[in-house]
Amino acid sequence: MSDTSSRHHVLREASFDPKLASYHLLTGTILFVVLIVTIPLAIVYFFVGRYFIDKYIERMSCTLTERSLEIRKGWISRVESTIPLEKITDLQMVQGPIMRAMGLHGFKVETAGQSSGPGGHLVSMIGIVDAPGFREAVLDQRDALSEGKGRSTPPADQLHAAPVLDGSGSAEVLGDIRASLHRIEKLLEHRSDL
Repeated sequence: MSDTSSRHHVLREASFDPKLASYHLLTGTILFVVLIVTIPLAIVYFFVGRYFIDKYIERMSCTLTERSLEIRKGWISRVESTIPLEKITDLQMVQGPIMRAMGLHGFKVETAGQSSGPGGHLVSMIGIVDAPGFREAVLDQRDALSEGKGRSTPPADQLHAAPVLDGSGSAEVLGDIRASLHRIEKLLEHRSDL
């Protein structure tokens, strides 16, 4: 688990469908066969590829924390993405014909200000068990987080932690603030004269 998820409470950890390995094996084999020249590689891939695919899937993870979506994948070349929930604009559900036949779903994470260009996506995941439910959990947490930011009053537990000032203390604090503002105004006037 990364430093980020150890600092933030984990809300949901994705598990992956066992059919995901068969999906990758089948799509890779089809690709080699379609290219015709690589049909001999398709035969080798079909028998040897399962080992590498299993290693790849072993190292995949998708974790929803209070503030981010953490995605890790890759075997030889590892990719780790921590996406702040407030940056996520959508989790686009995808399901190609082979995925549909195998009962698998995938989603693409779209973020505000993403670098992959219009219509692109930051990262994608395939084969999460109950992908629609996981997607809803991410979007619900994102919405709850953004609603919490827009709140004008602090939560009830923070209200009791705030110092309580009586009438005379408030006047003293306001006087100090006024004096500070006057000093700032004078400094700004002095700088504009230079």
